[in-house]
Amino acid sequence: MTRFWIGTVSADHVAIGVKGGFGQCGHGKRAGLQRMSAGDGFIYYSPKTSLTDGEPLQAFTAIGRITDDRTYQIEMAPDFHPWRRNVAWVPAQPAPIRPLLDHLDFTRDKPNWGIMFRRGHFEVSAADFQTIAAAMEADLPAD
Repeated sequence: MTRFWIGTVSADHVAIGVKGGFGQCGHGKRAGLQRMSAGDGFIYYSPKTSLTDGEPLQAFTAIGRITDDRTYQIEMAPDFHPWRRNVAWVPAQPAPIRPLLDHLDFTRDKPNWGIMFRRGHFEVSAADFQTIAAAMEADLPAD
């Protein structure tokens, strides 16, 4: 069964993941990534342009599919070994979230909709994934 996920990551870090063909979220934690399977849909949401001092962005910034069932760890620094998943990112445009708030199950009628993104990684419905994909003009292959 295909599942659909959103990871919260600053736009500058999204660009690194897209270029490298991987997904990483939750500051490199493994737990959320392990719940994913090959073929699952994955979207990045970026609250800011940069992690530390970025400008507000509040947009979906990348979309793709998990390519295999492997979760792997890499060394970025001697004291930082984040976990990753391989992702086939597809061409898409960033899509601001505000026009979508009333159209997404996980934000509709929720004045504190941003709290969901603080989890770093969460599952969404197929309908929400498709709504975001359409807003991003994503070139997703058919299932």
